[in-house]
Amino acid sequence: MELIHRGKVRDVYRDGKDLILVASDRVSVYDVILPTTIPDKGKLLTALSLWWFTELGDLVPNHVLSATDVPEEFAGRAIRCRPLTMVTVECVARGYLTGSGLAEYQATGSVCGIKLPPGLRESDRLPEPIFTPTTKAPIGEHDTAMTFDEVVAAVGAELAEELRRITLAVYERGARIAAGRGIIIADTKIELGFDDAGVLTLGDEVLTSDSSRFWPADEYTPGRVQHAFDKQFIRDWARSTGWDRNPPAPEVPAEIIAATRGRYVAAYEQLTGRSWG
Repeated sequence: MELIHRGKVRDVYRDGKDLILVASDRVSVYDVILPTTIPDKGKLLTALSLWWFTELGDLVPNHVLSATDVPEEFAGRAIRCRPLTMVTVECVARGYLTGSGLAEYQATGSVCGIKLPPGLRESDRLPEPIFTPTTKAPIGEHDTAMTFDEVVAAVGAELAEELRRITLAVYERGARIAAGRGIIIADTKIELGFDDAGVLTLGDEVLTSDSSRFWPADEYTPGRVQHAFDKQFIRDWARSTGWDRNPPAPEVPAEIIAATRGRYVAAYEQLTGRSWG
């Protein structure tokens, strides 16, 4: 196999006509890879993505060919998938106001050009989910928010509409399923690309603790930062160190690693109903 791409979290190998997508235990925050890994993270992300790909299969095709026909050394953390020509837009849906969306709203009253009602607070539920895309920045650089008009200018009106439609459909289905299991999905990002037949296809990961914000519904209290079953915990730790969000990132203490892993496990178990390890 040939290593053809190393991302912040995933490595991509070419194996004949197929790709082998390997989820590492690396973790990135603010688009920078941290020097410390989280044990089992790659396997957790892979298992949760595979579960969601099945749940979403009738909404949008996905790139999965096999979860078992992979090299033995990558077992549990890799999938064999069809190659895609990726769309150069990061597709994000938000159902709640937090993170960079909250910061933009506080500055402008809008998120990605979408005007929102006045007086919204941290973690407030939005009147309806919104499509808030970003650019795809190279490793070490930061994604930039895009308006829908900017997406149209980048990829054309027809594709922009499809990106928005699919992103919101994936979010709404995922949020409904998660709500039945006691988890709020505040927001999520997905990756879409075209397969060899020109079909727009869901790739990479989907609705994981890396790509989404998961909040326990029984603890949800608008107006404050929520307990998170995702990498927001380690993101908050990184911010608390005074780090300027540029490489190199600080080493992560063992107790922060253990707590982060515990939250990834909790999200997987509560969403899927399966025990981890």
